[in-house]
Amino acid sequence: MPTYDYICDACGHVWEEFQSITAEPTKKCPECKKKKARRRIGSGAGIIFKGSGFYQTDYRSDSYKKAADADSKGSSGGESSSKGSGGGDSGGGSGGGSK
Repeated sequence: MPTYDYICDACGHVWEEFQSITAEPTKKCPECKKKKARRRIGSGAGIIFKGSGFYQTDYRSDSYKKAADADSKGSSGGESSSKGSGGGDSGGGSGGGSK
Protein backbone atom coordinates (compact mmCIF):
# COMPACT_ATOMS: atom_id res chain seq x y z
CA MET A 1 0.00 0.00 0.00
CA PRO A 2 1.35 3.44 -0.90
CA THR A 3 1.90 6.45 1.33
CA TYR A 4 0.17 9.63 0.20
CA ASP A 5 1.08 13.22 1.08
CA TYR A 6 -1.75 15.57 2.01
CA ILE A 7 -2.05 19.30 2.64
CA CYS A 8 -4.89 21.26 4.20
CA ASP A 9 -5.92 24.36 2.26
CA ALA A 10 -7.51 25.84 5.39
CA CYS A 11 -4.64 25.65 7.91
CA GLY A 12 -1.66 24.53 5.78
CA HIS A 13 -1.04 21.36 7.81
CA VAL A 14 0.98 18.74 5.89
CA TRP A 15 0.89 15.00 6.68
CA GLU A 16 1.29 11.54 5.20
CA GLU A 17 -1.23 8.72 5.13
CA PHE A 18 -0.74 5.04 4.43
CA GLN A 19 -3.73 4.06 2.26
CA SER A 20 -4.86 1.49 -0.25
CA ILE A 21 -4.70 2.51 -3.90
CA THR A 22 -8.46 2.03 -4.18
CA ALA A 23 -9.24 4.09 -1.05
CA GLU A 24 -10.93 7.46 -1.47
CA PRO A 25 -8.63 10.44 -0.79
CA THR A 26 -8.91 11.91 2.71
CA LYS A 27 -10.90 15.16 2.81
CA LYS A 28 -10.80 15.96 6.55
CA CYS A 29 -7.71 17.58 8.05
CA PRO A 30 -6.60 15.87 11.30
CA GLU A 31 -5.39 19.22 12.68
CA CYS A 32 -8.25 21.70 12.10
CA LYS A 33 -10.98 19.11 11.27
CA LYS A 34 -12.14 21.06 8.19
CA LYS A 35 -12.85 19.26 4.92
CA LYS A 36 -10.22 21.17 2.95
CA ALA A 37 -7.56 18.45 2.61
CA ARG A 38 -6.16 17.43 -0.75
CA ARG A 39 -3.49 15.05 -1.99
CA ARG A 40 -0.18 16.61 -2.94
CA ILE A 41 1.63 15.62 -6.07
CA GLY A 42 4.66 13.74 -4.85
CA SER A 43 7.86 12.53 -6.40
CA GLY A 44 6.66 8.95 -6.25
CA ALA A 45 8.28 5.92 -4.72
CA GLY A 46 11.96 5.19 -4.91
CA ILE A 47 13.38 2.75 -7.41
CA ILE A 48 13.48 -0.83 -6.21
CA PHE A 49 16.23 -2.91 -7.77
CA LYS A 50 15.77 -6.66 -7.78
CA GLY A 51 18.30 -9.16 -8.98
CA SER A 52 21.94 -10.06 -8.53
CA GLY A 53 23.28 -6.54 -9.01
CA PHE A 54 23.06 -3.29 -10.90
CA TYR A 55 25.76 -0.90 -11.93
CA GLN A 56 25.80 2.79 -12.86
CA THR A 57 26.80 1.96 -16.44
CA ASP A 58 24.01 -0.59 -17.04
CA TYR A 59 21.65 1.97 -18.52
CA ARG A 60 24.07 4.14 -20.52
CA SER A 61 23.16 5.17 -24.06
CA ASP A 62 24.68 3.34 -27.03
CA SER A 63 26.60 6.44 -28.13
CA TYR A 64 28.18 6.70 -24.66
CA LYS A 65 29.19 3.03 -24.73
CA LYS A 66 30.76 3.38 -28.20
CA ALA A 67 32.75 6.45 -27.12
CA ALA A 68 33.92 4.70 -23.96
CA ASP A 69 35.03 1.64 -25.98
CA ALA A 70 36.93 3.86 -28.42
CA ASP A 71 38.66 5.66 -25.54
CA SER A 72 39.66 2.43 -23.81
CA LYS A 73 41.03 0.92 -27.05
CA GLY A 74 42.97 4.07 -27.88
CA SER A 75 44.55 4.45 -24.45
CA SER A 76 45.39 0.75 -24.03
CA GLY A 77 47.30 0.75 -27.35
CA GLY A 78 49.47 3.67 -26.20
CA GLU A 79 50.18 2.04 -22.87
CA SER A 80 51.18 -1.25 -24.50
CA SER A 81 53.88 0.41 -26.64
CA SER A 82 55.37 2.24 -23.65
CA LYS A 83 55.36 -0.93 -21.56
CA GLY A 84 56.99 -2.89 -24.39
CA SER A 85 59.85 -0.40 -24.78
CA GLY A 86 60.30 -0.23 -21.00
CA GLY A 87 60.65 -4.02 -20.83
CA GLY A 88 63.34 -3.92 -23.52
CA ASP A 89 65.31 -1.28 -21.63
CA SER A 90 65.31 -3.22 -18.38
CA GLY A 91 66.28 -6.41 -20.20
CA GLY A 92 69.27 -4.69 -21.82
CA GLY A 93 70.33 -3.19 -18.51
CA SER A 94 70.34 -6.51 -16.71
CA GLY A 95 72.26 -8.13 -19.54
CA GLY A 96 74.96 -5.46 -19.29
CA GLY A 97 75.25 -5.98 -15.55
CA SER A 98 75.90 -9.72 -15.87
CA LYS A 99 79.08 -9.28 -17.99
